[in-house]
Amino acid sequence: MLDVTKKSKGKIITLIVAAVVILTLLIVAVATGTVDKTNGSFWALLPPIIAIGLALITKEVYSSLFIGIISGAILASGFDFLGTMDNTVNSLTGAVAGTAGIFVFLVELGILVALVNKAGGSRAFGDWAKTHVKTKIGAALCTFVLGVLIFIDDYFNCLTVGSVMRPVTDKHKISRSKLAFIIDATAAPICMIAPISSWAAAVSKYAADGNGLNLFVMAIPFNFYSILTLVFVVCLILMKFDFGPMRKHEENAMNGDLFSGAQITANDAMDCSERGRVFDLIIPIVVLLICSLFALVYVGGFFGTDIWGGTDNAWNFIGAFGNTNATVALPWAGLITLVVTIIYMVIRKTVNFKECMDAIPKGFIAMVPAILILTFATALKDITSVLGADIFVEGLMKNFPDTLAKFLPAVIFLVACVLAFATGTSWGTFGILIPIVQAMFAPTDPLFVVGISACLAGAVCGDHCSPISDTTIMSSAGAECEHINHVSTQIPYSVYIAAVSFVCFIVAGFVPYWYVMLPISIAVMIGCMIVTKIIVNKKYGNAEPVAIQSEPDATRDL
Repeated sequence: MLDVTKKSKGKIITLIVAAVVILTLLIVAVATGTVDKTNGSFWALLPPIIAIGLALITKEVYSSLFIGIISGAILASGFDFLGTMDNTVNSLTGAVAGTAGIFVFLVELGILVALVNKAGGSRAFGDWAKTHVKTKIGAALCTFVLGVLIFIDDYFNCLTVGSVMRPVTDKHKISRSKLAFIIDATAAPICMIAPISSWAAAVSKYAADGNGLNLFVMAIPFNFYSILTLVFVVCLILMKFDFGPMRKHEENAMNGDLFSGAQITANDAMDCSERGRVFDLIIPIVVLLICSLFALVYVGGFFGTDIWGGTDNAWNFIGAFGNTNATVALPWAGLITLVVTIIYMVIRKTVNFKECMDAIPKGFIAMVPAILILTFATALKDITSVLGADIFVEGLMKNFPDTLAKFLPAVIFLVACVLAFATGTSWGTFGILIPIVQAMFAPTDPLFVVGISACLAGAVCGDHCSPISDTTIMSSAGAECEHINHVSTQIPYSVYIAAVSFVCFIVAGFVPYWYVMLPISIAVMIGCMIVTKIIVNKKYGNAEPVAIQSEPDATRDL
């Protein structure tokens, strides 16, 4: 009881100190008149910094995000009470309106997972995995491969991979934090190097010359963070070691605590049909994949709509991806998948119609935490935009000295990392930076493509680390992992990869040739992983986390 009391007092003191510091910063910002919504300043990044800092310190994500929103509203209104309330409510309602499509898709995925679990599909897949996936390495590699194969959209990737692989990784005692990391590492990074994806479409829209897809493809070999993230995950799995907070979570998992003390309600625990087969899991996922692909190109105008200003291009597949809207297409696909799945399961008699309807509120409830976090995170991004964060970053980049041009790719990477981390959006980050980078380099300059790659890589990196990133939130939801656990265990890994990527971008400024830099970057990452494993071995005596052997109970036989 004493320890609990001390811990509570320590948290209260921390919160009081944080409140005083936050209030002081807000007063200074407003009193000095440095908050200018038309010109932008560093103070525009203060609200997300407050939210992220509080989340990491207090482990309370909802209150931290809300305090960040309030801080931004105060800055935007200059301590005017009515203005603060207006900004707060407008940002929250705008967040709900702007992400309503993703909310619907989340609920649809939650219902689909509940249906598959109830029908026994997940249980059957777990039974199948017992005979085919026999090792912890195999379970982790299966998760990685599935994540790589689902490259169309990061939201779809996160939720699908999580729902399919949870029973398998649980069986082999892989922590939910490690599962969330593997999901996150194969979501945004793989989408950022896949020419046919919603991310490629987004990058194409922001390119000023109208040839965005070609620019995206040219930038792939220099996208060190995305590529090295995939290399890092494979090395981590095959070398069988972990470091930082993740190691502790893996040790907890080896001792039966997959959640590292977090209170998570798992859908997998519900009663399920004994008639379930592996196909009861595979068929809904395949239907969702096909429907998602169809919906993405349909919404983008593939079927007979003039998408480029000429009827000859109405059936342009790549063009349709460039013109699509995932927040419309994915709910569209999810709805069809749900209808098909319910009909299929009723015909199969794995569940009856009433049980299918009972799965609807269960699926919704399972996604409520993700919806809340996504709402607050989106509202915080909107407040940051109102304060002029994009204007501040643009001014920062354009004032960079010409004499240090060779270092510009590395600087662009860092700026993109910070901006994406603070705002929680990679799309918003490269939307701001791509036009700036295009203005900084001539199209014939060898550093032009390297600079674009640095922008995209930094956007993924910052998004990967940020607690308020939608992809990070989706990964937590897909793995059914406590969000702060996922963030705190992933940040050291992301920073590790970012450090190697930063060095590679410095070298690429002097050697802007992908056929030289790509193999060198991969070799450097593998070398760093080998050295890290040696260090971990020396520190712990065994690089691989193992279960703690309990002492025999001498009184058991008495």
